[in-house]
Amino acid sequence: MENNMTDEMIVGRNSVMEAIKSGRVNKILLAKGDRQGSIREVIGVAKEKGILIQDVDIKKINDLAKGLRHQGVLAYVAPVEYVELEDILAKAEAAGQPPFIVLLDELEDPHNLGAILRTADAAGVHGVLIPKRRSCPLSATVAKTSAGAVEYVPVAKIGNVAQTIKELQKLGMWVVGADMDGDKDYYEADLTGPLVLVIGSEGKGIGRLTKEVCDFLVRIPMQGKINSLNASVAGSILMYESMKQRQIK
Repeated sequence: MENNMTDEMIVGRNSVMEAIKSGRVNKILLAKGDRQGSIREVIGVAKEKGILIQDVDIKKINDLAKGLRHQGVLAYVAPVEYVELEDILAKAEAAGQPPFIVLLDELEDPHNLGAILRTADAAGVHGVLIPKRRSCPLSATVAKTSAGAVEYVPVAKIGNVAQTIKELQKLGMWVVGADMDGDKDYYEADLTGPLVLVIGSEGKGIGRLTKEVCDFLVRIPMQGKINSLNASVAGSILMYESMKQRQIK
């Protein structure tokens, strides 16, 4: 009997295949050496969708599956389905509003992602973009921290961040990065209209290549001894500033 174990893990070839097709899979673990029959189809579809595949010792899958029949395959899945970037743009259009999108550049902490989704829901953000590589995927921890916002704020996985930004700029969107070396304080910048807010990782901030393609960078002034804010707090300040400016306009 193939079965879900938690909302974060699925075992068995058919169950994993269905999850891959629905776009919910974050990562797949495969038992080393087993490449016969339906498992090859699973690998093929996973590769097509750019899903991370890890070869592991079968003992690891046995331990994680806790006695369930896994057929040598286990998938970590998101609690909700990911969407496409087009879906987020369509959501804004249906609401008759200029797109308001948050892009997270290598954010790795699930609590921060959950908190950002919670604020995004409150501030009227149409969707959140996360890179497929080196970033925190949607998980049970994210869902819990988001206090249910994960059900309402669409999240899309993107490939190359700089490339995605360029595509959005071609569609007429302004891309603003939050950075300590910003050109101006965040409240001096125009954060209305079609906007992409870029928030960096907890330690490093926005990547160099990402900074280079942003239209401009804004800083959050600080007077304390610690020269940085938690990523979700920085994101919340900017999302709310944008919401305030939109309402005044």
